[in-house]
Amino acid sequence: MIFITAKFRVKPEHAEDWPRIAGPFTEATRAEPGCLWFDWSRSLDDPTEYVLVEAFRDGDAGGAHVTSAHFKQAQRDLPGHLVATPKIVSQSVDQDDWSELGEMAVPG
Repeated sequence: MIFITAKFRVKPEHAEDWPRIAGPFTEATRAEPGCLWFDWSRSLDDPTEYVLVEAFRDGDAGGAHVTSAHFKQAQRDLPGHLVATPKIVSQSVDQDDWSELGEMAVPG
């Protein structure tokens, strides 16, 4: 799978509304057949920073994502709400789902 983590620094005046602002892009991406997950979290240290954790089945699915109409629309719509260009880590990973964190195994 292609595993991606990206950090978005949102303008302070848009930080509370970011889930709504990014909502159409999020929903359309989650509906892609090759999308495994597409989840936003908000930083505990910086309320203007959102972290996106996403995964796609393979390179073809990732390619379909970045050439989709909703991705192109997000390229037009989202940057105006940001302080800086998002930072990203993208890697191919030899798995297709989350693994358990054995060091913190829950008994039972």
